[in-house]
This record gives sequence, C-alpha cells and structure tokens, in this order.
Amino acid sequence: MRRYSIMYFISQSFKGLWRNGVMTLASITVLVSCLIVMGSFALLVANLNENLDSLGDMNEIVAFIDLEKTDEEIAAIREKVNGYDNVKEMEYVSKDDALAEEKAKYEEDYPDFFDGITSDIYPASLVITYEDNEKVETLKYELEHTEGIYKVNCRSDVAETIETMKNGIIWLFLWFLLVLFVVSLFVIVNTIKLAVFGRRQEISVMRYVGATNWFIMTPFVLEGVLIGLFSSGIAFGVQVYIYKFIQDMVATDYGMFTIIPFEEIQMILLLGFVGIGVLTGIIGSCISLRKNLRA
Repeated sequence: MRRYSIMYFISQSFKGLWRNGVMTLASITVLVSCLIVMGSFALLVANLNENLDSLGDMNEIVAFIDLEKTDEEIAAIREKVNGYDNVKEMEYVSKDDALAEEKAKYEEDYPDFFDGITSDIYPASLVITYEDNEKVETLKYELEHTEGIYKVNCRSDVAETIETMKNGIIWLFLWFLLVLFVVSLFVIVNTIKLAVFGRRQEISVMRYVGATNWFIMTPFVLEGVLIGLFSSGIAFGVQVYIYKFIQDMVATDYGMFTIIPFEEIQMILLLGFVGIGVLTGIIGSCISLRKNLRA
C-alpha cells in the first residue's frame, strides 16, 4: 500500500505538470533564470575573492630604506617596524635582491643595460603585509615617520576600491535574487493554483470519502519539488557552459586573472541550486495550497 501510494503521488504530480504545461514551463523558466543569475553572481564574487588573495601588492606596503644605512641600522629598523600594530608579515628585500629582481624583469629585453651596474644604487626595502584595511593609514603614517625610511608605497586605495566594488556586487546580487525569488514564487503559486482548480471535483470526492489533507496536498507539493529539481538541473547545465566559456576566454585573453577550476566548486554549486530550487517549489506550493485547499 505504501509503494502504491508513493507511485500514485508521483504519477498525479506528473499529470498535474503536464496538464498545466504552459504554466509549468513558465515556472521552470523563471526559476532557471533566478538560479543562473544567483550562480553567476556567486561565482563572480568567489573569483573576485580569489584574485584579491592572489594580488598580494593590494594589501602590501613597500617601505624603502635610505641607501647609506648600514646592516646594523637596517636590522634596527626591521625590528622596530615589525613591532608596529597591523603588521601581519614582513619580508626584507636586500640591495642584491632588488638588483636580481630588476634583472629578472628586464635583462632579457635589454641585455646590455645592467653592464657595470651594482646593487649599491638600489635601496633595500621592507615588504609589509597588513591585516586590517581600516588601520592602514595609521601604519603608513608610522612608516613615513620612521627614521631611515625615505619612501613608502601603499596601494590601499586600490584595495579599498576593489573591496567597495565587491560589496556593491554582493548587494546587487542579493537584490536580483530577492526579486527573482518573489517572481518565481508568484509563478509557481499560480501553477499549483491551476492544478488545484483543474482537480477541484476530484478533491471534493476525496474529501467526501474521508481523505486527509496530507493525502490531498502531497501531489501538489511534489509538483513544486519537481519544478525545483527540473529547474536546478537545467540551470546547472547552463551555468557549466557559461563558466567553461568564460574560463577559456579569460585563460586565452586575460592571463593575469585566475579562474577557480570548475571542478573545485561544481558540487557546492549543484547542491545550492537543488536546495534553493526545491525550497522555492515547496514554499510556492504551500502558499497556493493554503489559499486554495481551505475546508
């Protein structure tokens, strides 16, 4: 009996979806659009965070030490700077290291440029990674007023701009998601409403012979679940194609940016699509049933 009941519920759900084909298609289309927009914004934010983490110079300050400072004086400066608040890590770049970095960048294109050049003309520097972007101006001020440091390069403005852009994208994503979620609910509610209306005589008979509300409601709730499952499957397939296309394009034309391999995030994305799709379908079904199945 239990097996028969489950098959009965499933068959009635598929019949309801087929009977209201236009509204079912509309529900799936709107929900697919919602999931794709949600997935695209989520992947954009994830990749933006990945690139922010890889762009170390965005949260770094480079402090250049006076050329005439001795090794003992440089050691004292390093110890002092390392004690400043908001210093997460500090890397010392010696004069020899600075010359080696310049040669690595330009010697291949300008092989004769470095003839006769010694490391004495290059200043030693401290590459400081900070933790809190809100306190970076204080750290910059301290470095600029540290004896022995003559120049400070700070890219906090760029990091702050990117952080602001990322927050703006997140808010835009949330608003789009909210709007499309409400639209999806509206369409699903009307789809289930049509299904209830089309089976109103059958529902009356079932009530007359003593069928419980649970028995009557289950096929309609399953319709919402099926709409969510179909939508999440379609949205995931489209999202895979879009992401692969963008990944190939970025790898070919914009090598400076890194794209998270889809294999690392596909399971999270799929589970998110299925969860949101099914939840939307269930909520839409319950809203419609509460309004249209009152005794």
